[in-house]
Amino acid sequence: MAARVDIGFWFPALALGVSFLKCLFINAYHSTDFEVHRNWLAITHSLPVSRWYHENTSEWTLDYPPLFAWFEFGLSHVAQHFDRNMLQVENLNYASPSTVLFQRLSVIFTDVVFIYAAKECCRCVQEQKGSRDVLNRPSFVLAVLLLWNFGLLIVDHIHFQYNGFLFGVLLLSVAKHLQSQHLQGALLFAILLNLKHIYLYVAPAYGIYLLRSYCFTQDNKDGSIRWMSFSPLRLLALGSIVVSVCALSFGPFIAMGQLPQVLSRLFPFKRGLCHAYWAPNIWALYNVLDKGLAVLGVRLKLLEEAELPRASMTGGLVQEFQHSVLLSVSPSATLVCTLLSILPAVASIWLRPCGARGFLRCLLLCALGSFMFGWHVHEKAVLIAILPLSILAVESREDARIFLVLTTTGHYSLFPLLFTPTALRKLHSGQGPLLRPLEVVYLLGLVVVAIACEVVFPLSPWQQRLPFLPLLATSVYCSVGVCYSFLRLYVRLLQRDDKPKQL
Repeated sequence: MAARVDIGFWFPALALGVSFLKCLFINAYHSTDFEVHRNWLAITHSLPVSRWYHENTSEWTLDYPPLFAWFEFGLSHVAQHFDRNMLQVENLNYASPSTVLFQRLSVIFTDVVFIYAAKECCRCVQEQKGSRDVLNRPSFVLAVLLLWNFGLLIVDHIHFQYNGFLFGVLLLSVAKHLQSQHLQGALLFAILLNLKHIYLYVAPAYGIYLLRSYCFTQDNKDGSIRWMSFSPLRLLALGSIVVSVCALSFGPFIAMGQLPQVLSRLFPFKRGLCHAYWAPNIWALYNVLDKGLAVLGVRLKLLEEAELPRASMTGGLVQEFQHSVLLSVSPSATLVCTLLSILPAVASIWLRPCGARGFLRCLLLCALGSFMFGWHVHEKAVLIAILPLSILAVESREDARIFLVLTTTGHYSLFPLLFTPTALRKLHSGQGPLLRPLEVVYLLGLVVVAIACEVVFPLSPWQQRLPFLPLLATSVYCSVGVCYSFLRLYVRLLQRDDKPKQL
């Protein structure tokens, strides 16, 4: 077991500093998600539980699992002391100064969960012996990467959401597994799934890891599973945790016969393959390839333009569409692709367990595999991989290199990540350049993309005819970096000589 990391004065200073910074964003721009959550406050406060998942006065209907609905219900009882009018369902797009203040403060306050989780993660990393410089301490760098993550600052405190609170539960669950407190980790993840179902992305990593490394208590000398070591009591304990949390969350709606209605809200497959702002994943490349083949086919007179489906996929709208040349992609096809992409990762931790850090690598690959191949993926979902990868990045030079590529490309559509490269270079100094030449060229290419999208494009005649082109170019370029990071993480997982540090 590693020695417990001493969290000194610097952690409270970092946490308070970023909290004060968040306060400066209170009057900043906010997106439609601000109205989404105001509407959910109104629904859960003003209507009986039986109507929560049926209410559709606003287009922003309740589509998170029941535990998050109860979370909004709790917030609404504080919100009524700021402005009761925000809790009226019919007050669409209501944003009084008191409403804005409350909602902004609610995100800052619930980020306490994320701060605590970051502290626990910092206690789990291996410190370098003899290092007195705080800037060379992995725990300090990890605290900076987590607490000052630009993606979270922009998505939660400008755009407006509660990802910090949710990621806090995820990171706390990961920390509990790193500390060998597996039942607590399982409980936290079960709660997380019932707060936001997007974390189903990483559920296979949890399921296989706990079954293999917790329910089976011993291995053979060659590392293979010892079947006789299976513990029914441990499996029963895990099952009881999952069933209890799900029963608490979904039980009332099952009793009211509303489970199908709740599930239809949670999984709205009619929204289409891609989000309005394409996530930088494989489907962005697939869409562009289809469009390119269609244009080429028309120019070579192999295709008739009038017979091609309308190119709605580049219109920036959330909707279903048909590809012109390539096969159109269905939800079931994306599910198969996702499962195939994560299969080697979950097979690896079953056949060759590498402790909690092996689980963490599998979690990252499940998150990225789902991001790469999932249905209607939001660009913000890349944070599910970026934040946990921070833990590995401060301990391993190779993981730090992957992290730099992934975090820069993943965050580019949100905000440039300014200080992370400097911190990681200092931490892993003395071994030559952290990035390879081609990786440097690729990341510098983001500057070219930014200039083309923000300077050249607005002055071009394409601005009126192809308004979605900058978003398309950004998504496609960044998808290359995300794909590269995904493959590099797989190489790291499958390296036979990789001996992770054990806690």
